Amino acid sequence: MDITLITGASSGIGQGTAVEVARRGCGVIVTYNARRDRALQTVDQVEQVGGTAVALPLDTGRAETFPDFVAQVRQALAETWDERRLTGLVNNAGFARAALVEDTTEDQLDSLYRVLLKGPYLLTQALLPLVADGGAIVNTTSTAASHRLGLEPGYSAYAAMKGGLVVMTRYLAKELAPRGIRVNSVAPGATRTSLGGDAFTTHPEVIEPLAARTALGRIGESQDVGRVIAFLLSEEAAWVTGQDVEASGGFNL
Repeated sequence: MDITLITGASSGIGQGTAVEVARRGCGVIVTYNARRDRALQTVDQVEQVGGTAVALPLDTGRAETFPDFVAQVRQALAETWDERRLTGLVNNAGFARAALVEDTTEDQLDSLYRVLLKGPYLLTQALLPLVADGGAIVNTTSTAASHRLGLEPGYSAYAAMKGGLVVMTRYLAKELAPRGIRVNSVAPGATRTSLGGDAFTTHPEVIEPLAARTALGRIGESQDVGRVIAFLLSEEAAWVTGQDVEASGGFNL
């Protein structure tokens, strides 16, 4: 059976991805940091579409916990699905923080690094023995790292980590190709999530200007990006690897 592990799946893009892969008959392991209640809501949504999911705690900024987490994943695979391998891994957990260069502290930079770049790198490394040959990995990056869409002041640190994740994706695609493991990333545009303190709920006035700059006339929803990630995990994308796929609805076209 196909089973995908999705980090940061208690809300937003991670939650949307969990539901979309479940629709395609895939079992799901979802992780959460502080909000177990929201992770259980994701499990419930997966079950509503006929799937099976397990929620496990994980702080992707604490690499020292990864060995114990891998042991929990092994146990969940065996007890829930009688399986030993993951077929998919989605490195999605993260947070956004805006600050101009002169206002960014070393602690802020380090926290972004631990969660957005170091965490996905070392977690992927730790989980590789559990990823089946021929499996797929998808990393959530950001259009903030793309100069083509215009750079937003205040996101230099965040975008630098996401840019590093794009480069990591390409190298993993190269290094894991002998095992038939495909590695891609998805760069969402403006998407309604809880990042940035649930900014679109707190500041709804920013939605209309963003939608006006988007070819499809609206901001993204979590399921929009989730469908793209689900595609990249699937056999339909068997000839796609090493790509950073923009999912922005045509922002700044």
